[in-house]
Amino acid sequence: MPAFHETTETYRPGARTLPRHYYTSPEIYAEETERIFTRSWQCLGRADQIPAAGDYVRHAIAGESVIVLRDQGGTPRAFYNVCRHRGTRLCEPDRGHLSETIQCPYHAWTYTLDGRLIGAPHMNEVAGFDKRDYPLRAVALETWEGFLLANLAADPEPVAQALGPLVGRFARFNLARLGSARRISYEVNANWKLIFQNYSECLHCPIIHPGLAQLAPYTSGANDLVEGPCLGGYMIITRPGGSLTQSGRACGVPVGELPASDQQRAYFYSILLNLLLSLHPDYVMAHTLWPDGVGRTRIHCDWLFHPDSLVRPDCRPDDAVEFWDITNRQDWHICELAQAGIDSRAYTPGPYSPRESVPAAWDREYLRILGHTA
Repeated sequence: MPAFHETTETYRPGARTLPRHYYTSPEIYAEETERIFTRSWQCLGRADQIPAAGDYVRHAIAGESVIVLRDQGGTPRAFYNVCRHRGTRLCEPDRGHLSETIQCPYHAWTYTLDGRLIGAPHMNEVAGFDKRDYPLRAVALETWEGFLLANLAADPEPVAQALGPLVGRFARFNLARLGSARRISYEVNANWKLIFQNYSECLHCPIIHPGLAQLAPYTSGANDLVEGPCLGGYMIITRPGGSLTQSGRACGVPVGELPASDQQRAYFYSILLNLLLSLHPDYVMAHTLWPDGVGRTRIHCDWLFHPDSLVRPDCRPDDAVEFWDITNRQDWHICELAQAGIDSRAYTPGPYSPRESVPAAWDREYLRILGHTA
C-alpha cells in the first residue's frame, strides 16, 4: 500500500464555484467533447461484461460508436464501429456475441475479432488493393483493476501516468476479482460536472442524506488525494464491523485482506473525469458518468462483491444496493435542482467553504485540462 498522507489542508481562501456558462453553454460542451472526452481515458465499466471470446458491447464515447469485444485469444479490444469500405455501422445491438468474425451488413466486408480485414467482395478486381491496408480502426483499451478504460486519442497518455497515485493503491481491496451483484442506470437532468462536485463533498449529507450521515459523519476522516485528476479520501463508519447499508451491518464478506483501519472506513474517489469509486469493507460501488448534452447525464452504477458474497446465503448484497439507490436518487435530485438554479440569470459564482475544498480542487483540474484560467 502506498504511503497514506492524511490531510485536510486543501482549502484555498477565495475559491468560488464555476461561472454559469460552464453548465449551460453548448460551446463549452463542444469544447469539453474535443479537449476532454476524446483525449482522456474513459471508464467503460467492468471487463466481465465481455466474459467470453466473441462477446461484445457497444459504447458511445464523445459521439463515437465503439465496439468493445474479447477476441479469440481472450484479449479485450476496442474498435470504431465503422466499416472501412463505405463507413457503415457494423454492430447495431448494444451487446451481443460474434462467432469468429465481424461482417458489415452492407457489402459483407468481413473482419477478424482482432480487426484484420479478411473478406472484401470483388476488391480482388481492384489493382493494388491489399486487405492489410484496411483493418478496423482501433481504439486504445486498457484493463485496470478489473475495469476497462478506453481513449480515443491517436497517441494517448499512458494509462499508468494518467492514474498516477492510484496505481497499486487499491490492491488490498481485491478489485479485479470482484463480481457485480447489480447494475442500476440513471438519467439525470443535470450537467455532468455537478455530479462530480456533489460526490466530492459531504457537507450536504446531514441535510440530503440523514441515513448516510448517521452511519458515517461528514466531519470524520480525511482527504488523502487533494490535487490532480484523482481526488478523495475517507469517512469513518461509526458502527464496529458495520458498513453503509440499510441495516448498518456488513452485507458481505470482506472484499480483501484489509487492515483494521480499513474495516471502519469508506473511501470515496473521483477518477479521470468519468469514474466515481466508493470502497467499503464488504463491497465496492462504481459509478460511470456519460454526459448527454449540456444538461443531461447518464450514470451506470455497479455494486461489486467478493465472489463468496454472491453465493453465500448469509450475505445480502441488496442491503447495500437499496441503501445507495436511495442515496443516489437523493443526490441526483439535488443536482437537478442545482442545474435549474444555475440556469437562472440570477446565478453568479458563490464561495466554497473549507468543507468544499475537494470540489474546488476538482474545478481547478477541470479548468487546467480545458486550458482555461480560473
